[in-house]
Parts: sequence; C-alpha cells; structure tokens
Amino acid sequence: MPAARAETPLALTRRARRIQRALAERYPYAHCELDFENPLQLLVATVLSAQTTDVTVNKVTPTLFARWPDAAALAAADRDEMEAVLRPTGFFRAKTNSVINLAAAILERYDGEVPGRLADLVTLPGVGRKTANVVLGNAFGVPGITVDTHFGRLVRRWGWTDETDPVKVEHAVGDLIPRRDWTMLSHQVIFHGRRTCHARRPACGACSIASLCPSYGEGETDPVAAARLLKYEMAPGQPWAPQPGADA
Repeated sequence: MPAARAETPLALTRRARRIQRALAERYPYAHCELDFENPLQLLVATVLSAQTTDVTVNKVTPTLFARWPDAAALAAADRDEMEAVLRPTGFFRAKTNSVINLAAAILERYDGEVPGRLADLVTLPGVGRKTANVVLGNAFGVPGITVDTHFGRLVRRWGWTDETDPVKVEHAVGDLIPRRDWTMLSHQVIFHGRRTCHARRPACGACSIASLCPSYGEGETDPVAAARLLKYEMAPGQPWAPQPGADA
C-alpha cells in the first residue's frame, strides 16, 4: 500500500512538514534559477525555459532584453532577428511566436505591465498555472507552488500525493504546507530534484531526508557511491559547482 494511503492525514502532514524543514536546512539559498530584473523578464524567461535548461535561457535573455526591453518592443520585434537570438533555446520559431504574442497581449490588455494576479496571468497566451506561480512567487512576492516535472516526481516519491495532474498536485501539497512557505518549498524541492533525487538514479545514500522518504532504496544506497551521483555539491560558503561524473 502506498505510504500516503497508509498514513493518517495528520501523520502525513507532520512528515511533509518535517521534509520541508529538512529541505530548508539543506538548501537555505534555494532560489529561482532564471535571471531577471522585473516581472516581464521573468515571465518571458519562464516561457523560454520549456524544453531547455535555465542555464541556456540565462545565456540568451541578456541579449533579448537589451534589444527589446519592454512589452511594446517585444511585440514589434522583427521575427527573423528574434529567432536568431532564441535559436540556442530550441524550438526557436515557436518560442519567438510565443514571446511576440505574449508581449502583444500584455500591451493590449494591461498597458504593457505584467499583471500580478493569477486569474489575469493565466489568460495570457502560453501562460498556465505553473508559469503564473513562478512569476507571482518570485516577482510579486505572492506565495505559489510551482509544479514542474521535478516537483511532481518528488512529492509522489515522498507519498505526499498520488496525483499526476499538476493542478491537483498543487492543491494537495498546498493542503500540507503553510501558504507562506509555498514559494520557497517550490525552489527547495526543485533544487533537490536536480541535485540529489534524480529521475533515473536517485542518490538515496547521500540524501538528507532519506529517513523520511518511503521510496528510499529506489536509488543508490551506498553513501560513497551515492555521493558520486550528486549533480551538484556545495562547499560551505561557496556557490554551486558541477560535480564531475554526475548522472541526472
């Protein structure tokens, strides 16, 4: 029987909050890994992050926003020129179309300013709840849960929910964790999924929440072997650096 079904609701809530506190201790510096200076930049960067890495997006957005700094400029951009800038992100023609249409909608409906409400954000072309919550939580300070592939995979491994629909996952986790912690929890779970709890071979033996995880043993349990699987590790006081030989 899955752990989430074997636990009482109270026991599940207590375990979920213990995991949340452990993640907060492990990743106190967790943050949005997309670079941005304002809500528009974050919104566009999040749209561009589909099917590519945040690192790749961060390489192209300085050029993108230097050339087209606001919604009006983005909406009026030369398509061929923007495609050339966005080419490294993949699907650059579709993404160019998305950025231009998104900027045009912001210009037309909201006078060029990104709205700060979920109900408004999700009406924009190409913006779903995940993207809206990224923008709300990180650009507007409105708590939100970002259910990306890492987040959904990990909370199911932890037995927080059996749901696979992102909206249902969002609501299930929201019932377990205080609203004030939603945005940071999203970052911490995503950090853990990228660095330790990999999809194919989780580093169970090097995991800070192993004792709380009902899926412990799905991955490598030997501490030395598991440590080699960490995609990133951090020396105290130092920024993240790639771990050689990582296996995501």
